[in-house]
Amino acid sequence: MPIAREGLREIVLSTLVLGALSLGCSYIAWPLVLPFVVLWIWVIAFFRDPKRLRSYAPGDLCAPADGTVTEITAFDDDEYIGGPAVRIGIFLSLFNVHINRCPCHSHIRSMAYQKGEFLDARHPESGQRNESNMLVLDPEAPLPGPVIVRQVAGLVARRIICHAQVNDHMAIGQRFGLIKFGSRTELIIPRREGTQILVSVGQTVKGGLTIMATQPIARPGDLDLENKKTGAKSTQSERVATNQ
Repeated sequence: MPIAREGLREIVLSTLVLGALSLGCSYIAWPLVLPFVVLWIWVIAFFRDPKRLRSYAPGDLCAPADGTVTEITAFDDDEYIGGPAVRIGIFLSLFNVHINRCPCHSHIRSMAYQKGEFLDARHPESGQRNESNMLVLDPEAPLPGPVIVRQVAGLVARRIICHAQVNDHMAIGQRFGLIKFGSRTELIIPRREGTQILVSVGQTVKGGLTIMATQPIARPGDLDLENKKTGAKSTQSERVATNQ
């Protein structure tokens, strides 16, 4: 199983600390070593980075993270979408793969990092109050947009990592970062006639594999109108995120 390079520091540190503790406990009684071995294996497993390959149909949006769907909320007007939208929240437990992936072929229009609290990622207000990093994506035609992916720190997480930059092109399922030790990832998409949400609350999803939703294929005229509506708002809100 490939290991994410972003976790090498934690793996080395845990190896040194847990190795020293295990050595000390081995002189007392060898069963005392087992909890440290299990914890060390968990640290390595947390940073696993499995390859994800599958085919997609036009209009598909894949899961941006592994975890459990904890929220599906419809809005009449979203500030960044510029109209009706649907937000799908995914809770990543300490046992999930924590790699974040792009939900569709797209260019990054803007990014915004926000400092905040560290509520439990399952809390309904964690997406608005917690430390977060938001990517506003312009999907490749004919998929309607924009599409938003928000990385949200959780109760334990204290480090959001995002390697993507504004104007980067990303493919559907491509990894762009991770959140260390428990978090939430949100997918926000336009809600229009024909939008289908294919997951439900409580469902387990896998980043880059599970199809979260499908969108109706937009006509060129629709895309031009959408860009006019949302272009001004994204310009005002654009702030480039930095790795924490």
